[in-house]
Parts: sequence; structure tokens; C-alpha cells
Amino acid sequence: MSRDPETDVPGDTPLLGALPESLRAELIAFRRDVHMHPELGFQEFRTTAAIKTRLEAAGLSPRVLPGGTGLTCDIGTWDGVRPMLAIRADIDALPIPDTKTDVPYRSTVPDRAHACGHDVHTTVVLGAGLVLADLARRGLLPNAVRLIFQPAEEVMPGGAITAIDAGVLDGVGRIVAVHCDPRVDVGRIGLRTGAITSACDRLEVTLDGPGGHTARPHLTTDMVTAAARVAVDAPALLSRRIDARSGLVLTWGRIEAGHAPNVIPQRAELGGTVRCLNLDAWRHAPDQVYAAIDEVATMHGAKCQIEYVRGVPPVVNDASVAQLLHDAMESRRGAYAIEDTEQSLGGEDFSWYMEHVPGAMARLGVRRPGDTARLDLHRGNFDVDERAIEVGVELFTAAALLDGGL
Repeated sequence: MSRDPETDVPGDTPLLGALPESLRAELIAFRRDVHMHPELGFQEFRTTAAIKTRLEAAGLSPRVLPGGTGLTCDIGTWDGVRPMLAIRADIDALPIPDTKTDVPYRSTVPDRAHACGHDVHTTVVLGAGLVLADLARRGLLPNAVRLIFQPAEEVMPGGAITAIDAGVLDGVGRIVAVHCDPRVDVGRIGLRTGAITSACDRLEVTLDGPGGHTARPHLTTDMVTAAARVAVDAPALLSRRIDARSGLVLTWGRIEAGHAPNVIPQRAELGGTVRCLNLDAWRHAPDQVYAAIDEVATMHGAKCQIEYVRGVPPVVNDASVAQLLHDAMESRRGAYAIEDTEQSLGGEDFSWYMEHVPGAMARLGVRRPGDTARLDLHRGNFDVDERAIEVGVELFTAAALLDGGL
């Protein structure tokens, strides 16, 4: 029996693991509380405590990760043989101001906001855990499930690495996750097999020279011009040296040089990201980027120091796990609630889990149907249609039941 995404009315017979009305309201309140108290990566102590308290109230035994933020929690009893399904949420926020003015749950922390939907991801996994715990108590959960509430997804190369090092994948056979998508209507998910996100690395460049007077640029290194040429020419050079099908893009987000209009500065700095659609091209990207930047800087007489920080590889959805999410959504809301989605240039440290076990990520629709506002991730005014919480809980609950054979 499927659900109608427009009216949100259940069918004649309640589905196994359906979200109770009382829990629906509680989860919305939980999401709003987390949204009002955003915490940056590896600082999510309040968020971790709130999740832990609610899971313990349900009779569960969550385990906080060694760093004090993030936690895992097993639902049901693992037999030590059949691998578990893991359901992952990221719990950190972004260092940007919340610019919403028309909601009572805007951030109470200056220059901090849940502008990427991690508050929704957290609430969805919590809700799925509570529903699955109830099924386990009734003997209706066919196999143990592990919840992973991961810190610091926004901190490159990602908190997933520390979580994996802490053993969160021990006993896990497959892993699933969602990411909010403001381009997809609430009640629907976007899915694809293969790469769904891209690799993302961070780049910091420092250019040095003797400095001098703007009246005599010929006697020194014109550092502002050098920085400008690196900003423009290095990406262009890469576009001619790397196969365009790899989708490698160098984009600058910061450029700084000088303090006075009549002084040629001794130093300039640039910061940006390197994103790549193709895993093999990503593995060779550092050497290509180093060479392009150094070549342009040398041409303009600037000494160059490059800090290239490896970020995350692409999230590559395993075909069988993507099919599990497809079947789970179809069982709850029908095939019309699933749409194809494109690979994006965004990065996600969920990819690190998939270096160890097969997994898949779905895009969770959070746009109110008919809404023409162009909200995007990582903007201070980002918000969601909160009905997406129930959709995500249904998706994960059904996935756990199907993974267990029901």
C-alpha cells in the first residue's frame, strides 16, 4: 500500500513501520530545536547529547564516538554473522549567518546555520531508529540495523574518516544515506546508480615577491597582476590539459592582496576548490593543478607555495543498494515518487564509507510543490518543507525491512 505524496494520507491498512502521528510532531520539534542551535564540525556536543538522550529514552544504548561528538546505535541484536544495514546522518552546521526572518526556529547562534539540511538528515535517522526500535521490541525487525550520527561532514576531509577509524562499520554490510535537495519536491526522492556527487579538494595558494611602489612596477613583481593571472589562467590551462569528460573544475572562493592603493604588496593569497566528476582523474588532479599554478606564477615572476588538501572522492552508488532504496520508496509512496537525478559537483564525505562497504545516497526532496523560490544549499535562507522528515523515515524504515527480507 503506497502513500499519496500530494495529500499525505495513508492507505486503508497501516504499513509496517509507519510513522505514528505523535512521533511525527515530535520529530518536527526536534528538527527545529537542532536548527536553532547549530554547531560546527567536531563541536556538536549539544546535538550529540540531544540524540543520545532521545535514543536512551527509547530503551536503546547509543555509543558516543571517541572525540565526544557523534554517536552510533544498534537497533536489534546483531547475531555476529549476517551483516547489518547502516543508516548514516551528518550532524554539523555551517559557519554562515541564518538570514531567514519569517520562521520562529531560525538560528540563535551568530554566524552559524543549518544551511545544508543536516538537521533534517539527523532527524530522519533518529526517527527511523525510533520506529525500528519499536519493531524490534515487537519481534518484527528481521535483522539488526546500525544508526550512525557522524560529526564534521563539512570539515575536509570529513568526519567520516574518524568515524570509520572508531569502528562504526564493524559488522556492517551495506550503508545508506539521504541528502536534502531543494530542486526535488517533497514526497519524492532522486536516485541514480553510479556517481551521484563529485570529488572535492581544497586549495590554498600563496604568492610571494619583493613588493614595491606602484609607480615602478617594472622594478618588482606586480603581485596583484600575478594573483589575477593565476586566478584566470590556471583554470583555463587545466581545461586544455585534462580530458573535459572528467569534469575537473578549479574555482576560486577567495583572493587577497595588498592594503594601500600605491603599494605593490609582497604577498597575495588565493583559496578555492578542485572538483572532479571522475575518480581516476581525481587521483591525478594534484600534480596537474600544481603544474598549472606554478607555471602561471613563474611566468609573472612570483614565488609560489601551494597547499593542496585532499578532500573526498565521489559518492558512487552501488547498483544493488540503490535498488534497495528504490524498492523501499516504491513500497511506501509508489514508483511516481522516484525520479532520476544527475551527478552534481558537490562533495560529500559519505564517499569514504563506500571505500569499505557498498552503499547508496538518495536525494531527499524538500521543496514545497509549486514553490518557485530558488533556495539552494549553503545559503543563509535555506529551509525545507518539513513533511520531508516523514518521507525520509519511511524510506529508511522500509529499506531496513527489505534488507532483512520482509
